[in-house]
Amino acid sequence: MTTWAGRTAAEISAAVREKRVTPREVVAEHLARIERLDGRVGAFRTVRAEAALAEADEVAARGDFAELPLAGVPVAVKDNLAVRGESRRIGSAATPDTPAPQDHVTVARLRAAGAVVVGLTNVPELCVFGTTDGVLGIARNPWDRTRSAGGSSGGSAAAVAAGMVPIALGNDGMGSLRIPAANCGLVTIKPGQGVVPTGDGDSTWFGMSENGPLATTVEDARLMFSVLAGTEPGPVSAPGVLRVAVSLRSPLAGVTISRPYAAAARDAAGLLMRAGHQVRRADPPYPLSLATTSLAHWTAGTTADARPLDPRLLTRRTRVHARLGRPFLRTVRSGASREQLRRRLEPFFTEHDVLLTPALARRSPKAGPWHERGWLSNVLANTNYSPLTPPWNLTGWPALSVPCGTLPSGAPCAVQLVGRPGTESRLLDLAGQLEERNPWQRTAPMD
Repeated sequence: MTTWAGRTAAEISAAVREKRVTPREVVAEHLARIERLDGRVGAFRTVRAEAALAEADEVAARGDFAELPLAGVPVAVKDNLAVRGESRRIGSAATPDTPAPQDHVTVARLRAAGAVVVGLTNVPELCVFGTTDGVLGIARNPWDRTRSAGGSSGGSAAAVAAGMVPIALGNDGMGSLRIPAANCGLVTIKPGQGVVPTGDGDSTWFGMSENGPLATTVEDARLMFSVLAGTEPGPVSAPGVLRVAVSLRSPLAGVTISRPYAAAARDAAGLLMRAGHQVRRADPPYPLSLATTSLAHWTAGTTADARPLDPRLLTRRTRVHARLGRPFLRTVRSGASREQLRRRLEPFFTEHDVLLTPALARRSPKAGPWHERGWLSNVLANTNYSPLTPPWNLTGWPALSVPCGTLPSGAPCAVQLVGRPGTESRLLDLAGQLEERNPWQRTAPMD
């Protein structure tokens, strides 16, 4: 008997289209795995078991069945994106528990491609922090359940890494796709601004947040990205000889990169050099003001999101974060500091095609109720382990996280690839070369 849990989205959709398995059989097997494992992982806020099985049958009955790129593929959705008929809680007791009348545009695109939404995944309150914990649940890293899965797309990443779904939908406002992907050994890409729709009226942290895929392989990430972007999947190709800059410097002064993550970036540089690329050490000219610019945008985004909510129902760390952002709202809305940063970094990307960095500075914090701790403890924990992601939200340029190597604990390590606007396919091609030369185990050994 063929087991479908733990298989890739590409493998599942091909088998479904060829009628080697039905969408119901695939979804039922993944639901059984969720029931068996999620008590240890905490990936899901809610599981749509009956609805998902009914929707799997609807996929099987579709007239365009043979053309669906994600036919019968189970998918998890981050709980800040609307799923028709389900509440959108965003990790908070302050949000209403009322069903959404329609799907978010990205969810609608996944469903149109044949995917089946099996559940909504846990996030930190209002998706603020890089650890996924709160009053609605704690998401743990399936590779090391003593550690946080990361955030804010931590539940989505944990679901994929545990083999409970082959792909998941998340978003990234300061690293919220790349951080949990790096922790959980997944491939993800934060698209450049305007490539994947964000949805009318949805929070984008003033244009910094982008929706994107979480997957176990570059092929699946490329497939899901094409569906989200509304394009045909591009052919896998050699990206040509690229000028790759390798930087081990933290963008934030005073934060150092730990040895395993620095070693992963060096290893990736060696692999790309042997693939024929021109690789050299070079640091982007990060301004000293980057820390304050990042903090201003991070807090102001939370201020805007918290405004319609009852502050008495928010956790203390979220209230403090939102309060600190109020003075920055006007300057953040102007976009002047982001444009200034882009102008400063553009010459670097004229000299180099791609920037390669460690994905993180160190492994994620211990899993636990960080939402019960003070604001400063949370901010220090976040910035000390994930300083490398925010610059590329501020610029609006594409950035990708891909596994490369392991930590001393045996958990995955990862690197980040960054490119100019419009180079998403190039970054995925480059990630594919790393995957080919350094294959990794796709899911955590949970059974």
